[in-house]
Amino acid sequence: MKLLTGNDLKSGAVIWWTGADWSIHIEDAADVGEQGEAILAVEEAARRVNAPYIISGEMTPDGPRPAHIKDRIRALGPTVRPDLTLKPADPAAGDWVI
Repeated sequence: MKLLTGNDLKSGAVIWWTGADWSIHIEDAADVGEQGEAILAVEEAARRVNAPYIISGEMTPDGPRPAHIKDRIRALGPTVRPDLTLKPADPAAGDWVI
């Protein structure tokens, strides 16, 4: 599975390609497959995303999960304060990263 990620130009938030638009939620991410480079070029040229890149991932029962720990951390949110993550009420959210 290939995922397209980058940062929102206005907020700087980590965003994920959904197949039609961008979302801050990794659960919304779509497999870009072989179209990843083409989508990346169009979105970057349209200035809808900053520094987009394609990553490897896997589908889990909870949705897409980036293969590399760096991108799992990006998907979850800040690591210094769990209450600032995208899943602050989930005590097991940190387990997803490792």
